[in-house]
Amino acid sequence: MFTNTEKLIAIRNLRPKRKQGFLKVISLFSFLGIMLGVAILIIVMSVMNGFRTELTNKIIGLNPHIVIKTNEQSIDDIKNTIKNNFENFKFSKIISGEGVVLSQNQAKGVFVKGIDRTDDVYSPLEKQLIKGSLQDFNKGGVIIGGELAFNLDLSIGDKINLVSSNFVSTPFGSIPAQDSYNIVGIFNSGFYEFDQNLIYITLDDANYIFNNIDKEMELEIYTFDPYNADKYKNKISLLNDSIYIYSWTDINKSFFSALKVERNVMFIILSLIVIVATFNIISGLTILIKNKTKEIAIMKTLGLSNTSIKKSFFLTGFTIGLFATISGTIIGVVFSHYIENIRNFLSMVFKINIFPSDVYFLEQMPSQIDFLSVFFIFLLSLLITSMASYFPATAISKMNTTQALKYE
Repeated sequence: MFTNTEKLIAIRNLRPKRKQGFLKVISLFSFLGIMLGVAILIIVMSVMNGFRTELTNKIIGLNPHIVIKTNEQSIDDIKNTIKNNFENFKFSKIISGEGVVLSQNQAKGVFVKGIDRTDDVYSPLEKQLIKGSLQDFNKGGVIIGGELAFNLDLSIGDKINLVSSNFVSTPFGSIPAQDSYNIVGIFNSGFYEFDQNLIYITLDDANYIFNNIDKEMELEIYTFDPYNADKYKNKISLLNDSIYIYSWTDINKSFFSALKVERNVMFIILSLIVIVATFNIISGLTILIKNKTKEIAIMKTLGLSNTSIKKSFFLTGFTIGLFATISGTIIGVVFSHYIENIRNFLSMVFKINIFPSDVYFLEQMPSQIDFLSVFFIFLLSLLITSMASYFPATAISKMNTTQALKYE
């Protein structure tokens, strides 16, 4: 593709003379700009991918894949109908609602979920327990999140009062239903919002405090492929048109849509860094060609074609872009792989919380390197630098050899 002569000219252009030190500065800034642009683009895309994956896994791990509500039929009848049409589904009947935890003159609004610990779908909860045991989770017991326990200074064996959002009739009028519970477990899901706002009680206790009946229960469905929950939801809805059904993607649709938009916007904005950096290549090659007018004219006189000269100057700019892209890719991948270690180091040195869990919902900075995205960024950078190198090189064809040598 490139002859030895063209390569030699490109190498000489990359090593300008001492009096052409300004060209060295431009070349250096071109290299650093493209390298940092590519590296930052890879790092940000990896972090965004990590955010999406981590949040999705945590949401799927702590939430049912599909939820069914009904006011007309028994939840058991609906469960049996679905069982007859779908295999490998796991089911759980729950009662949920909002409440307020009262303890030691402190109050905190929470989401209360009444579950049956014997259901297989809640076996992962045992792995998330940092204190207590699921075997002790019986009537009168409650499992709370670690953040809630810390904020209210609670531990295993402590008592809390739970006030329901439902009212019960008494001789003194309607008052909120409430009861006291013993803390038998503390869990840590790694998801700040859940650990702060979610508590588990038994199904019997939830039935009492929310004054529920069978038709007001919810049916949770756990599929073998949660990413196809919407497809299963549509099929189930065809079996019974009197139910209200939604999936985990419906609950978090706005959240994941916002993540997708943010990811795309960040990609566009950070791509501009690479584009701006390539302008240095354009300006550097333009100045280089102007400074080497005499040399170019002599090479043309000696028989070197316009095409060969154009290719040599194109190779000059492309070489800068190629090595900058390779360097940026390596830095970006390595940084993305060790980003949590780097975060901890910077937090320790500068004494600041770079990644507060109460803001970003996660305790560790996530990063997932998508090598397909890395390859796409690599090609995009090479394409931009190739275009930036091509346009200045085409100016050589417009050079008049006679005029260039007239005053030499």
